[in-house]
Amino acid sequence: QVQLVESGGGLVQAGGSLRLSCAASGRTFYSYTMGWFRQAPGKGREFVAAISGSGGNTDYVDSVKGRFTISRENARNAVYLQMNSLKPEDTAVYYCAATQGWPLARARRYDYWGQGTQVTVSS
Repeated sequence: QVQLVESGGGLVQAGGSLRLSCAASGRTFYSYTMGWFRQAPGKGREFVAAISGSGGNTDYVDSVKGRFTISRENARNAVYLQMNSLKPEDTAVYYCAATQGWPLARARRYDYWGQGTQVTVSS
């Protein structure tokens, strides 16, 4: 059983930055690929970024490449999403999630999900 809790969301002006955090329970956090997803009002869930268990591999949706950075600290059972140069279209509820495997990270079934944290970017 893995529990994930996101934090760090909030209201920011366009061009600003936020860092989202996801705290995980469990003894095998290092073995999980961790992903960030988002869901905007009226839209489906969208893959944002993923990082492999060791941190050696990352993947990003094209719309956030160069602006967002996913990272993890396995000793702290934590994963982060540093979001820079935020745009209004980044407004969404952001979720962290865990899956046991790296291949095709953006399309994998994720087994555990956090409750989400709201990110609102104003013009």
